[in-house]
Amino acid sequence: MPKLPLFICITGMPGAGKTTVAQTLKIYDFKIISMGNVVREEATRQGLEQDDVNLGKLMLKLRQTLGPGAIAHLIVQKMQRDSNMLVVIDGLRSTHEVEVLKKYGIVKILGIHAPKETRFQFLRNRRRKDAPKTEDEFLNRDKRELDVGVAEAISYSDSIITNDKTEKELRKKTHEIVNRWRKEFV
Repeated sequence: MPKLPLFICITGMPGAGKTTVAQTLKIYDFKIISMGNVVREEATRQGLEQDDVNLGKLMLKLRQTLGPGAIAHLIVQKMQRDSNMLVVIDGLRSTHEVEVLKKYGIVKILGIHAPKETRFQFLRNRRRKDAPKTEDEFLNRDKRELDVGVAEAISYSDSIITNDKTEKELRKKTHEIVNRWRKEFV
């Protein structure tokens, strides 16, 4: 029987540091798949401008049309063309997505928490088209993420890192946790 892939699913509120954590894992030969990028790719395919409003509506529409685990289903389709056994899913938003991924591999959930003010600054400093320009936009984005289940996904984390120190400290803690999980996997 073939060995199942290890999915490390990173969850947290927008701007918590999920992508920084995902990029940290490149040194272990993890394939990194961003759930946000999957939605952005679908927006491109549909000819939509990639602003926060359009991406948010598309994410909700995909979940309405394909079910609450929709983005995970799209990721599984991508993974079936790849033989990588170590996969990081950047941006897990619901336990429904976890249930989809569990059908195809071993799932570990890493929650990233950061203070609200820190997250708002992280998002603004990224300078993406969909970055919130005002605190109201930021709070609306948080509400949308909470509505799709990110709080529940965070509560199911196998481990949680509080991102309130330096990036170096965030990366160090990530290595400690993921090295332990990799040893269990092997």
